[in-house]
Amino acid sequence: MILFYGRLDDAPLRRAVEAARESGVEHVLIEQRLLAHHDLVLHADEGGGAGCVVVAGTTVPLGDVRAAYLRPLEVAVDGDVVDQLRARTFHAGLMEWADVTGALVINRPTAMESNSSKPFQAQLIARAGFAVPEALVTSEPDLAAEFRRQHGRVIYKSVSGVRSIVRELDDAAAARLDRVRSVPTMFQAYVPGVDVRVHVVGSRVFATEITSASTDYRYAARDGNEALLAAVELPEEVAAQCVQLSTQLHLPLCGIDLRRRPDGRWICFEVNPMPAYSYYEANTGQPIAQAIVELCAEPRPAPPLTAGR
Repeated sequence: MILFYGRLDDAPLRRAVEAARESGVEHVLIEQRLLAHHDLVLHADEGGGAGCVVVAGTTVPLGDVRAAYLRPLEVAVDGDVVDQLRARTFHAGLMEWADVTGALVINRPTAMESNSSKPFQAQLIARAGFAVPEALVTSEPDLAAEFRRQHGRVIYKSVSGVRSIVRELDDAAAARLDRVRSVPTMFQAYVPGVDVRVHVVGSRVFATEITSASTDYRYAARDGNEALLAAVELPEEVAAQCVQLSTQLHLPLCGIDLRRRPDGRWICFEVNPMPAYSYYEANTGQPIAQAIVELCAEPRPAPPLTAGR
């Protein structure tokens, strides 16, 4: 059985649930907006008991769950204080279970923490063998200005895993550098080339080439530009390196942001542990949702309750 957790108004989760239904794969959905109406019982003993979840009056033993696809968004429940506390407690308990269960989890909360610090994750990416852009994290305007003088073209973004718009540090932005005193900011040397988003699902690789005049193609429409997406094949060694990176980060599903330089070198910017793959799937026809369900449905032994990964 596959356990899905998240919100059905979140396209990636909805697409995966739809793929499971279309394939006739046994699954249960825990709708995050209805947590106040669900029950969760967790226990651990010498027999390896795992507990159960009660969804819409149906009891599902967690020991029957062979895989889980989690897209936890902010816990926001309409209702009184009791309902809100109940929802937060349920969410916390399920995340604890996800970190210790022997089932396949896409992705474990502890593994997703690698993206909470972009500088830290960049070190992990480099250890896996990918080239990364030269970077500076600072709250000192003078250091940021010097970094720009050294590299000519520079982009900036948030240091944390919180989604931010990547922008170029042009003259207008440089005039506002005093603002970095309030919050450390990540600056990176600009890398020319073509963006390629790679989705790794287990050992499968789906690559999408993006053509856009915007620095951050995700927000091309805001800039009055287009973003054209096309499915592409990666060189075998690059595809293998992407699978190796996802394995080293303990992320069965991830979105890897690459750029292919004009000289043929590949640069890796970051790894998204909860990728919004549905955007790429809708524009290319790549069967990413189906691949997620197939990975979750692969035969595997009944999961014991184990600690860690």
